Amino acid sequence: MKRVAILGSTGSIGVQTLDVISRLPDRLKVVALAAHSSGERVLAQAREFSVSKVALWDESAANHFKVQGGEAAVVDLVTSDEVDIVVVSVSGAIGLIPTLAAIGAGKMIALASKEVLVSAGEIVMPLVRSRDVVMTPIDSEHSAIFQCVRGYGSEAIAGIILSASGGPFRGRSRAELSRVTVEEALNHPTWRMGGKITVDSATLMNKGLEMIEARWLFGLEPAQIEVVIHPQSIIHSYVRLRDGSVLAQLGWPDMRLPIQVALLHPDRIESGLPRWNPADTPELTFHPTDDEAFPALGLARSAMETGGTMACAMNAANEEAANAFLRGECGFLDIAECVEKVMTRHDSISPTLEAIIEVDAWARATARELLSSNRN
Repeated sequence: MKRVAILGSTGSIGVQTLDVISRLPDRLKVVALAAHSSGERVLAQAREFSVSKVALWDESAANHFKVQGGEAAVVDLVTSDEVDIVVVSVSGAIGLIPTLAAIGAGKMIALASKEVLVSAGEIVMPLVRSRDVVMTPIDSEHSAIFQCVRGYGSEAIAGIILSASGGPFRGRSRAELSRVTVEEALNHPTWRMGGKITVDSATLMNKGLEMIEARWLFGLEPAQIEVVIHPQSIIHSYVRLRDGSVLAQLGWPDMRLPIQVALLHPDRIESGLPRWNPADTPELTFHPTDDEAFPALGLARSAMETGGTMACAMNAANEEAANAFLRGECGFLDIAECVEKVMTRHDSISPTLEAIIEVDAWARATARELLSSNRN
Protein backbone atom coordinates (compact mmCIF):
# COMPACT_ATOMS: atom_id res chain seq x y z
CA MET A 1 0.00 0.00 0.00
CA LYS A 2 1.45 3.36 -1.10
CA ARG A 3 0.24 6.42 0.81
CA VAL A 4 -0.30 9.43 -1.44
CA ALA A 5 -0.33 13.21 -0.93
CA ILE A 6 -1.75 15.27 -3.80
CA LEU A 7 -0.73 18.88 -4.33
CA GLY A 8 -3.36 20.44 -6.56
CA SER A 9 -6.08 17.90 -5.81
CA THR A 10 -8.91 20.07 -7.21
CA GLY A 11 -7.26 20.60 -10.60
CA SER A 12 -7.61 18.38 -13.67
CA ILE A 13 -4.67 16.08 -12.86
CA GLY A 14 -5.55 15.99 -9.17
CA VAL A 15 -9.12 14.90 -9.90
CA GLN A 16 -7.93 12.22 -12.33
CA THR A 17 -5.36 11.03 -9.79
CA LEU A 18 -8.16 10.53 -7.28
CA ASP A 19 -10.06 8.56 -9.90
CA VAL A 20 -7.04 6.28 -10.44
CA ILE A 21 -6.65 5.78 -6.69
CA SER A 22 -10.34 4.94 -6.31
CA ARG A 23 -9.84 2.10 -8.82
CA LEU A 24 -6.87 0.65 -6.91
CA PRO A 25 -7.86 0.60 -3.21
CA ASP A 26 -5.59 -2.37 -2.49
CA ARG A 27 -2.56 -0.49 -3.89
CA LEU A 28 -3.03 3.21 -3.16
CA LYS A 29 -4.45 5.32 -0.34
CA VAL A 30 -4.87 9.11 -0.23
CA VAL A 31 -3.59 10.50 3.07
CA ALA A 32 -3.18 14.24 2.33
CA LEU A 33 -4.68 16.85 0.00
CA ALA A 34 -3.67 20.41 -0.85
CA ALA A 35 -5.14 23.06 -3.14
CA HIS A 36 -4.66 26.76 -3.69
CA SER A 37 -7.94 28.21 -2.41
CA SER A 38 -10.77 25.83 -3.38
CA GLY A 39 -11.60 24.93 0.18
CA GLU A 40 -15.11 23.64 -0.45
CA ARG A 41 -13.95 21.26 -3.16
CA VAL A 42 -10.91 19.94 -1.30
CA LEU A 43 -12.96 19.32 1.85
CA ALA A 44 -15.49 17.37 -0.24
CA GLN A 45 -12.62 15.27 -1.57
CA ALA A 46 -11.32 14.77 1.96
CA ARG A 47 -14.71 13.49 3.10
CA GLU A 48 -15.02 11.15 0.11
CA PHE A 49 -11.57 9.61 0.63
CA SER A 50 -11.49 9.83 4.46
CA VAL A 51 -8.51 12.19 4.50
CA SER A 52 -7.70 14.14 7.65
CA LYS A 53 -4.68 16.15 6.41
CA VAL A 54 -5.77 19.12 4.27
CA ALA A 55 -3.97 22.38 3.46
CA LEU A 56 -4.57 25.46 1.31
CA TRP A 57 -1.84 27.75 -0.02
CA ASP A 58 -4.15 30.75 0.35
CA GLU A 59 -4.11 31.59 4.06
CA SER A 60 -7.29 33.67 4.01
CA ALA A 61 -9.17 30.78 2.37
CA ALA A 62 -7.60 28.38 4.87
CA ASN A 63 -8.83 30.50 7.78
CA HIS A 64 -12.32 30.62 6.27
CA PHE A 65 -12.49 26.83 5.89
CA LYS A 66 -10.64 26.18 9.18
CA VAL A 67 -7.77 24.18 7.68
CA GLN A 68 -4.00 24.62 7.71
CA GLY A 69 -2.84 27.40 5.41
CA GLY A 70 0.23 28.82 3.71
CA GLU A 71 3.32 27.35 2.10
CA ALA A 72 4.66 26.09 5.44
CA ALA A 73 1.49 24.07 5.97
CA VAL A 74 1.87 22.47 2.53
CA VAL A 75 5.52 21.65 3.32
CA ASP A 76 4.47 20.03 6.60
CA LEU A 77 1.89 17.99 4.71
CA VAL A 78 4.33 16.56 2.13
CA THR A 79 7.08 15.79 4.65
CA SER A 80 4.78 13.87 7.01
CA ASP A 81 5.87 10.36 7.97
CA GLU A 82 2.46 9.16 6.76
CA VAL A 83 3.26 10.08 3.14
CA ASP A 84 5.13 7.81 0.70
CA ILE A 85 4.39 9.53 -2.65
CA VAL A 86 3.81 13.20 -3.40
CA VAL A 87 1.86 14.00 -6.57
CA VAL A 88 2.84 17.52 -7.65
CA SER A 89 0.06 18.74 -9.94
CA VAL A 90 -0.21 22.45 -9.23
CA SER A 91 -0.15 25.04 -11.99
CA GLY A 92 2.96 27.18 -12.03
CA ALA A 93 6.15 27.46 -10.00
CA ILE A 94 4.23 27.52 -6.70
CA GLY A 95 5.00 23.82 -6.28
CA LEU A 96 8.79 24.27 -6.20
CA ILE A 97 9.37 24.73 -2.45
CA PRO A 98 7.09 21.84 -1.34
CA THR A 99 8.66 19.60 -4.00
CA LEU A 100 12.17 20.38 -2.76
CA ALA A 101 11.01 19.69 0.81
CA ALA A 102 9.46 16.36 -0.20
CA ILE A 103 12.65 15.34 -2.03
CA GLY A 104 14.69 16.33 1.01
CA ALA A 105 12.44 14.08 3.11
CA GLY A 106 13.09 11.17 0.75
CA LYS A 107 9.56 10.96 -0.67
CA MET A 108 8.82 9.50 -4.09
CA ILE A 109 7.72 12.28 -6.47
CA ALA A 110 5.10 11.85 -9.20
CA LEU A 111 5.58 15.08 -11.15
CA ALA A 112 2.90 16.72 -13.28
CA SER A 113 3.97 20.36 -12.72
CA LYS A 114 6.53 20.88 -15.46
CA GLU A 115 7.27 24.38 -14.13
CA VAL A 116 9.19 22.86 -11.20
CA LEU A 117 11.93 21.57 -13.51
CA VAL A 118 11.62 24.43 -15.99
CA SER A 119 12.37 26.96 -13.25
CA ALA A 120 14.79 24.94 -11.15
CA GLY A 121 15.84 21.71 -12.87
CA GLU A 122 19.49 22.49 -12.24
CA ILE A 123 18.75 22.49 -8.51
CA VAL A 124 16.04 19.84 -8.30
CA MET A 125 17.67 16.97 -10.18
CA PRO A 126 20.99 16.95 -8.27
CA LEU A 127 18.94 16.81 -5.04
CA VAL A 128 16.90 13.92 -6.47
CA ARG A 129 20.11 12.02 -7.19
CA SER A 130 21.79 12.83 -3.87
CA ARG A 131 18.73 11.68 -1.90
CA ASP A 132 18.27 8.61 -4.15
CA VAL A 133 14.65 9.68 -4.72
CA VAL A 134 12.45 8.11 -7.38
CA MET A 135 10.88 10.81 -9.57
CA THR A 136 8.30 9.59 -12.09
CA PRO A 137 6.74 11.89 -14.72
CA ILE A 138 2.98 12.22 -15.16
CA ASP A 139 2.95 14.30 -18.35
CA SER A 140 1.92 11.89 -21.10
CA GLU A 141 4.94 12.82 -23.24
CA HIS A 142 7.48 12.36 -20.49
CA SER A 143 5.74 9.21 -19.28
CA ALA A 144 6.09 7.81 -22.81
CA ILE A 145 9.82 8.56 -22.82
CA PHE A 146 10.18 7.20 -19.28
CA GLN A 147 8.56 3.94 -20.38
CA CYS A 148 10.66 3.66 -23.56
CA VAL A 149 14.08 4.31 -21.99
CA ARG A 150 13.72 1.74 -19.20
CA GLY A 151 16.54 -0.77 -19.54
CA TYR A 152 18.75 1.54 -21.60
CA GLY A 153 21.66 3.61 -20.36
CA SER A 154 22.26 7.15 -21.57
CA GLU A 155 24.95 5.86 -23.94
CA ALA A 156 22.23 4.08 -25.98
CA ILE A 157 20.00 7.15 -26.38
CA ALA A 158 20.59 9.54 -29.29
CA GLY A 159 17.66 11.82 -28.54
CA ILE A 160 13.93 12.17 -28.10
CA ILE A 161 10.97 13.46 -30.10
CA LEU A 162 8.11 15.06 -28.17
CA SER A 163 4.64 14.79 -29.69
CA ALA A 164 2.48 17.90 -29.90
CA SER A 165 -1.17 17.87 -30.90
CA GLY A 166 -0.82 21.33 -32.42
CA GLY A 167 -3.64 22.59 -30.23
CA PRO A 168 -6.87 24.17 -31.52
CA PHE A 169 -5.10 26.55 -33.92
CA ARG A 170 -2.90 24.16 -35.89
CA GLY A 171 -2.53 25.42 -39.46
CA ARG A 172 -3.58 29.00 -38.76
CA SER A 173 -1.43 31.92 -39.85
CA ARG A 174 -0.12 34.60 -37.53
CA ALA A 175 -2.68 37.04 -38.94
CA GLU A 176 -5.50 34.61 -38.16
CA LEU A 177 -4.18 34.07 -34.62
CA SER A 178 -4.48 37.79 -33.88
CA ARG A 179 -8.26 37.38 -33.80
CA VAL A 180 -8.73 34.20 -31.73
CA THR A 181 -10.81 34.25 -28.55
CA VAL A 182 -10.36 32.71 -25.12
CA GLU A 183 -13.22 30.30 -25.82
CA GLU A 184 -11.50 29.09 -29.00
CA ALA A 185 -8.19 28.66 -27.20
CA LEU A 186 -9.83 26.52 -24.52
CA ASN A 187 -11.41 24.19 -27.08
CA HIS A 188 -8.57 21.66 -27.29
CA PRO A 189 -9.14 18.97 -29.93
CA THR A 190 -7.86 15.92 -28.02
CA TRP A 191 -7.12 16.66 -24.35
CA ARG A 192 -9.24 18.03 -21.49
CA MET A 193 -7.03 20.08 -19.16
CA GLY A 194 -7.04 23.12 -16.91
CA GLY A 195 -7.31 26.63 -18.36
CA LYS A 196 -3.71 27.78 -18.19
CA ILE A 197 -2.19 24.58 -19.58
CA THR A 198 -4.79 24.58 -22.38
CA VAL A 199 -3.72 28.10 -23.36
CA ASP A 200 -0.09 26.95 -23.24
CA SER A 201 -1.03 24.11 -25.59
CA ALA A 202 -2.65 26.61 -27.96
CA THR A 203 0.50 28.80 -28.07
CA LEU A 204 2.77 25.68 -28.09
CA MET A 205 4.52 27.06 -25.00
CA ASN A 206 3.40 23.88 -23.27
CA LYS A 207 5.66 21.92 -25.61
CA GLY A 208 8.45 24.41 -25.00
CA LEU A 209 8.15 23.85 -21.26
CA GLU A 210 8.14 20.10 -21.88
CA MET A 211 11.40 20.36 -23.84
CA ILE A 212 13.10 21.97 -20.85
CA GLU A 213 11.54 19.51 -18.41
CA ALA A 214 12.72 16.58 -20.57
CA ARG A 215 16.25 17.96 -20.62
CA TRP A 216 16.48 17.72 -16.85
CA LEU A 217 14.46 14.55 -16.35
CA PHE A 218 16.49 12.52 -18.83
CA GLY A 219 19.87 14.26 -18.73
CA LEU A 220 19.79 15.46 -22.36
CA GLU A 221 21.43 18.25 -24.29
CA PRO A 222 19.15 20.77 -26.05
CA ALA A 223 20.20 19.49 -29.47
CA GLN A 224 18.90 16.01 -28.57
CA ILE A 225 15.30 17.21 -28.18
CA GLU A 226 12.92 17.51 -31.15
CA VAL A 227 9.19 18.28 -31.48
CA VAL A 228 6.75 16.97 -34.08
CA ILE A 229 3.06 17.82 -34.55
CA HIS A 230 0.88 14.70 -34.30
CA PRO A 231 -2.78 15.82 -34.27
CA GLN A 232 -4.30 12.49 -33.20
CA SER A 233 -2.34 12.37 -29.90
CA ILE A 234 -2.00 8.58 -30.13
CA ILE A 235 1.80 8.41 -30.19
CA HIS A 236 2.76 10.18 -27.00
CA SER A 237 6.50 10.56 -27.70
CA TYR A 238 9.49 8.80 -29.18
CA VAL A 239 13.05 7.83 -28.22
CA ARG A 240 15.84 7.67 -30.81
CA LEU A 241 18.45 4.99 -30.06
CA ARG A 242 21.98 5.33 -31.39
CA ASP A 243 21.60 2.31 -33.67
CA GLY A 244 18.84 4.09 -35.60
CA SER A 245 15.84 2.47 -33.93
CA VAL A 246 12.97 4.66 -32.73
CA LEU A 247 10.82 3.50 -29.79
CA ALA A 248 7.38 4.97 -29.08
CA GLN A 249 4.51 4.56 -26.62
CA LEU A 250 0.97 4.60 -28.02
CA GLY A 251 -2.50 4.80 -26.53
CA TRP A 252 -5.66 6.88 -26.28
CA PRO A 253 -5.19 10.43 -24.94
CA ASP A 254 -6.22 9.65 -21.35
CA MET A 255 -4.12 11.03 -18.49
CA ARG A 256 -5.20 8.27 -16.13
CA LEU A 257 -2.77 5.81 -17.70
CA PRO A 258 0.41 7.89 -17.18
CA ILE A 259 -0.85 8.72 -13.68
CA GLN A 260 -1.15 5.01 -12.87
CA VAL A 261 2.27 4.31 -14.38
CA ALA A 262 3.80 7.06 -12.23
CA LEU A 263 2.14 5.97 -8.99
CA LEU A 264 2.71 2.22 -9.30
CA HIS A 265 6.24 2.30 -10.74
CA PRO A 266 7.80 -0.18 -11.37
CA ASP A 267 4.66 -2.38 -11.40
CA ARG A 268 2.33 -2.67 -14.40
CA ILE A 269 -1.18 -3.94 -13.67
CA GLU A 270 -4.67 -3.82 -15.20
CA SER A 271 -5.98 -0.24 -15.49
CA GLY A 272 -9.55 -0.85 -16.63
CA LEU A 273 -9.10 1.94 -19.21
CA PRO A 274 -10.17 1.71 -22.87
CA ARG A 275 -7.72 -0.25 -25.05
CA TRP A 276 -6.27 1.29 -28.21
CA ASN A 277 -6.10 -0.81 -31.37
CA PRO A 278 -4.28 0.26 -34.57
CA ALA A 279 -7.41 -0.34 -36.60
CA ASP A 280 -9.23 2.26 -34.48
CA THR A 281 -7.02 5.05 -35.87
CA PRO A 282 -5.79 3.90 -39.29
CA GLU A 283 -4.50 7.35 -40.22
CA LEU A 284 -1.79 8.84 -38.01
CA THR A 285 -0.29 12.04 -39.38
CA PHE A 286 2.77 14.13 -38.60
CA HIS A 287 3.77 17.71 -39.40
CA PRO A 288 6.69 20.05 -38.67
CA THR A 289 6.14 22.91 -36.26
CA ASP A 290 5.37 26.42 -37.57
CA ASP A 291 7.81 28.59 -35.65
CA GLU A 292 6.66 31.80 -37.33
CA ALA A 293 3.02 31.49 -36.27
CA PHE A 294 3.92 29.90 -32.93
CA PRO A 295 7.15 31.52 -31.67
CA ALA A 296 6.86 30.12 -28.14
CA LEU A 297 8.79 26.97 -29.06
CA GLY A 298 11.72 29.04 -30.28
CA LEU A 299 11.65 31.14 -27.11
CA ALA A 300 11.75 27.99 -24.98
CA ARG A 301 14.61 26.52 -26.97
CA SER A 302 16.52 29.79 -26.61
CA ALA A 303 15.93 29.76 -22.83
CA MET A 304 17.07 26.13 -22.66
CA GLU A 305 20.25 26.86 -24.60
CA THR A 306 21.01 30.01 -22.56
CA GLY A 307 20.64 28.15 -19.28
CA GLY A 308 20.91 29.69 -15.84
CA THR A 309 17.78 31.55 -14.75
CA MET A 310 16.51 32.34 -18.26
CA ALA A 311 13.94 29.52 -18.27
CA CYS A 312 12.70 30.69 -14.87
CA ALA A 313 12.12 34.21 -16.24
CA MET A 314 10.44 32.82 -19.35
CA ASN A 315 8.12 30.59 -17.34
CA ALA A 316 7.09 33.33 -14.91
CA ALA A 317 6.38 35.78 -17.72
CA ASN A 318 4.36 33.16 -19.58
CA GLU A 319 2.26 32.41 -16.49
CA GLU A 320 1.38 36.07 -16.11
CA ALA A 321 0.63 36.58 -19.81
CA ALA A 322 -1.38 33.35 -20.24
CA ASN A 323 -3.51 34.16 -17.21
CA ALA A 324 -3.99 37.73 -18.45
CA PHE A 325 -5.26 36.30 -21.74
CA LEU A 326 -7.67 34.05 -19.84
CA ARG A 327 -9.01 37.13 -18.06
CA GLY A 328 -9.46 38.93 -21.38
CA GLU A 329 -6.75 41.48 -20.58
CA CYS A 330 -4.52 40.83 -23.60
CA GLY A 331 -4.63 39.22 -27.03
CA PHE A 332 -3.41 35.76 -27.96
CA LEU A 333 -0.29 36.99 -29.76
CA ASP A 334 0.53 39.27 -26.82
CA ILE A 335 1.45 36.20 -24.75
CA ALA A 336 4.60 35.27 -26.66
CA GLU A 337 5.46 38.92 -27.30
CA CYS A 338 5.38 39.63 -23.57
CA VAL A 339 7.54 36.58 -22.84
CA GLU A 340 10.10 37.61 -25.46
CA LYS A 341 10.35 41.15 -24.06
CA VAL A 342 10.89 39.86 -20.51
CA MET A 343 13.58 37.44 -21.73
CA THR A 344 15.29 40.26 -23.63
CA ARG A 345 15.44 42.33 -20.43
CA HIS A 346 16.78 39.45 -18.31
CA ASP A 347 20.49 38.82 -17.77
CA SER A 348 20.67 35.12 -16.88
CA ILE A 349 22.59 34.23 -13.73
CA SER A 350 23.61 31.01 -12.00
CA PRO A 351 20.50 29.33 -10.52
CA THR A 352 20.38 29.17 -6.74
CA LEU A 353 17.08 28.84 -4.89
CA GLU A 354 17.33 32.47 -3.76
CA ALA A 355 18.10 33.63 -7.31
CA ILE A 356 15.19 31.64 -8.75
CA ILE A 357 12.73 33.15 -6.27
CA GLU A 358 14.02 36.66 -7.04
CA VAL A 359 14.00 36.19 -10.82
CA ASP A 360 10.52 34.66 -10.71
CA ALA A 361 9.19 37.69 -8.82
CA TRP A 362 11.02 40.15 -11.11
CA ALA A 363 9.77 38.47 -14.29
CA ARG A 364 6.18 38.46 -13.07
CA ALA A 365 6.31 42.13 -12.13
CA THR A 366 7.94 43.02 -15.45
CA ALA A 367 5.36 41.02 -17.41
CA ARG A 368 2.48 42.70 -15.55
CA GLU A 369 4.02 46.12 -16.26
CA LEU A 370 4.37 45.33 -19.97
CA LEU A 371 0.81 43.98 -20.23
CA SER A 372 -0.58 46.98 -18.38
CA SER A 373 1.35 49.35 -20.65
CA ASN A 374 -0.09 47.61 -23.70
CA ARG A 375 -3.65 47.97 -22.38
CA ASN A 376 -3.15 51.66 -21.69
